[in-house]
Amino acid sequence: MLRLLAVLALLYLGYAALMVALHPRFIYPFGAAAFSDPAFIRHQLPGGAVVYVAEAPPDAPVVLYFMGNVGYLEAFAPMLDHHRAAGRSVVALAYPGGGGVPGRPSETLLKAQALATYDALPALLPEATGPIVAHGYSLGSGLALHVAAEREVAGVVLSAPYARLCELMAAQSWLPACQLPLVQRWDNLALAPRVTAPVLVTHGSADGLIGIGQGRRLAEALPEAEFVEIAGAGHNDLLGFPRFLEAIDGFVGGLAGR
Repeated sequence: MLRLLAVLALLYLGYAALMVALHPRFIYPFGAAAFSDPAFIRHQLPGGAVVYVAEAPPDAPVVLYFMGNVGYLEAFAPMLDHHRAAGRSVVALAYPGGGGVPGRPSETLLKAQALATYDALPALLPEATGPIVAHGYSLGSGLALHVAAEREVAGVVLSAPYARLCELMAAQSWLPACQLPLVQRWDNLALAPRVTAPVLVTHGSADGLIGIGQGRRLAEALPEAEFVEIAGAGHNDLLGFPRFLEAIDGFVGGLAGR
């Protein structure tokens, strides 16, 4: 019996080591389609980050958009188009390793590029005076919160966010992912106390990828957050529910009067 337990323990440790080595492939299954919207201008920042910029009038809100882990902006064109149609400037980060952008994604690199995107705003939109809004969807919620924790923003929009991504990895892998070394944790709960700007959290009630409980927990941990449940919405179809866009438009519109 002891020998059997020892063999099982060794197999489990081997499995754990393999999953630690492979887990970035599951976090970043990026697609290769390049972004080609003529309304956006491509910029490469000095540190290597690639961003796409659509400019609105100077006093319009400026939306920093951080996409999900599909990893290519073409998949999020409808959301970018909605922000533009609403009269907002949009600056969207293209993730390394996706959409034809070279590089190997990691939590450290993506968060550094998110801050670089914010810091480049005076050069990208030199005449802009409107409120800065960080909008993150799914994986990108961690980037939006990181920017809000490290820089000054007027507001944050989180769509289908996670409280701790490593918890979702743990549930799928039967491993204590949040405690294992070398695991990219993406811990939004750790960032939450440092975010002083108002936050809108929207989450679909039928989200089978990141359960709505994750979004609720995160909203409860944020100092100033509004939680909006999108009844019947899943993880990838939020745009199909008018309440989703209405909540975002109302939130961003209200920031101008603060």
